[in-house]
Amino acid sequence: MGRAPKKILVVDDEPQIRKFLRISLGAHNHVVFEAGTGRDAVALAAQEQPDLVVLDLSLPDMDGHEVISRLREHCASPIIVLTVRTGDVDKIEALDRGADDYVTKPFAIDELMLRIRTVLRHHSCAAEHPHRELRSGDLMIDLAARRVTLSGGEVMLSRREFDTLWLLVSHAGKVLTHAQILREIWGPAHIHETQYLRVHIGHLRKKLEDEPARPRFIITEPAVGYRFQPSEE
Repeated sequence: MGRAPKKILVVDDEPQIRKFLRISLGAHNHVVFEAGTGRDAVALAAQEQPDLVVLDLSLPDMDGHEVISRLREHCASPIIVLTVRTGDVDKIEALDRGADDYVTKPFAIDELMLRIRTVLRHHSCAAEHPHRELRSGDLMIDLAARRVTLSGGEVMLSRREFDTLWLLVSHAGKVLTHAQILREIWGPAHIHETQYLRVHIGHLRKKLEDEPARPRFIITEPAVGYRFQPSEE
């Protein structure tokens, strides 16, 4: 990955999956810890303070959603969920409990590595720089001035459009559910107004995207929510 090695906790009850990930992550010089149960995962996370957790939802002793909640009691590191569950309810619950992203099994290792690289980069940047100005490629957002520029030109956004963009960019690479966005921008009374959010995101894309139907910034996670895709630059 061309970056300093990180400590990664892999939680999966299948030894072959853990071995595959240990080899793949080790090839990038990352230090891998393994757990086959939820209880072991919580204990190892507290002991080792990993930089990232890769977590299977289907564990023999605890539901993966409960593991996420337990981890979030003392671990702020990003969590990427691995799951064979294709239902949107499971994905949304994992994200609402504090997961940063999810990858559905069977998965391509290149896709998982991209997701890992993205969340690690964002987490590192968030720790090093106070969120007053954020940049992704040719897009720059200045919180203090509430100003957005794209390729050097100013983009005129409404208050809520700016707030929505800032929310997504400040969690770049992380999937935010419809309810999370609506709760943060419009308040708890509006968490079910997903159709209004779709229209709102459509307007925002028209101002930011060269091809709104094929967005490069704001990516739709069908039936789940949205993700800001940071530039690789």
